[in-house]
Amino acid sequence: MTRIVLLGGGVGGTMVANQVARQLRQEIRRGEVQMTVINESATHVYQPMFLYMAFDQAVPQDAQHAERALLDPGVQLVVGSADRVDREHNQVLMTDGRAFPYDYLVIATGSRPAPETIPGLLEGGHIFYTQEGALKLRQALHDFQGGRILVTVSVPHKCPVAPLEFTLMVNDWVKARGLADKTEVFYTYPIGRLHSLEPVAEWAGPVFEERGIRSQVYFNLESVDPVNHTVTSLEGDTIAYDLLVSIPPHTGQDVIKRSELGDAGGWIPTDRYSLQMDGADNIYVLGDATNLPISKAGSTAHFEADVVSANLINRIRGGLGSVRYDGKVFCFIEAGLGEATYIKFDYQHPPKPQAPSEMIHLYKLAFNKMYPLSAAGIL
Repeated sequence: MTRIVLLGGGVGGTMVANQVARQLRQEIRRGEVQMTVINESATHVYQPMFLYMAFDQAVPQDAQHAERALLDPGVQLVVGSADRVDREHNQVLMTDGRAFPYDYLVIATGSRPAPETIPGLLEGGHIFYTQEGALKLRQALHDFQGGRILVTVSVPHKCPVAPLEFTLMVNDWVKARGLADKTEVFYTYPIGRLHSLEPVAEWAGPVFEERGIRSQVYFNLESVDPVNHTVTSLEGDTIAYDLLVSIPPHTGQDVIKRSELGDAGGWIPTDRYSLQMDGADNIYVLGDATNLPISKAGSTAHFEADVVSANLINRIRGGLGSVRYDGKVFCFIEAGLGEATYIKFDYQHPPKPQAPSEMIHLYKLAFNKMYPLSAAGIL
């Protein structure tokens, strides 16, 4: 029997499980292949909805789906916490003592925001990268009566366009609330432009200027003073705020660190084309968990899942698994509360943001509704 274990039941792990299970349905029925997804929760969370929760446009239930309902019946679901990956014996060890041996391991553990790494941020700022943080920010926005809304960005972080989205959305939000004349929206970024992708930065600059959004580059957040409502950068600059919304640096998951699979940040060294872990022929990595210098986004995991699935199926059937990932990424960008644009790019072709429109915004909202079909590997 060939045993495939998928560590992580987010979009990447769920899609790989479903695609492989459908193609190898007969092999699974005959007991020749066994597929197991290990996930910490029975609930599958569509994280992009957190941004909408902050503006009271969504509630937690909109982001939550039963993982079992998303998975093909041929896939076993194990709900529990993985302690570490034992590469020597090809098994995943659980915190409750269980062990799941594998012939192929797919790591799709994602990433997590680490606001605790910036002194004062937990006490003095807000984030929207978790459900709890988004709901607290929702209340803070509801109570906001004017002043400076400061958006700080630390790297690395998932969904690279989300800071721009929040900034443009909150700028529209203060106008809709009649607070524009007594509110300043202020955006900072750690390098010398407004976004790591130069074409996106070139698009954002004129949009910020047109909408009166203030910005500062070369601002790497070092600490937050929650008493005096100020932030200080590594460069030595200090900025006052009335409402701080911060995108904290992200890190790989603790199970990766305990397993000593990744670098200091918990990111796993991964071949950019095969998506195999460096030095591990039977381990594939996708989504945020890789150390690849591409967007940590749901669409990245989506397109990587196609490659990993194809190669697993091919290898189990006697092939070499030669399909290559080309770096494909697609991201919607909310350009306010009522319009959006998008970018698509790969290793060879840079992004070219389109003119924002209401139609693209509606497409994004429609995709949010149809997301379960994507996770199920249908869309």
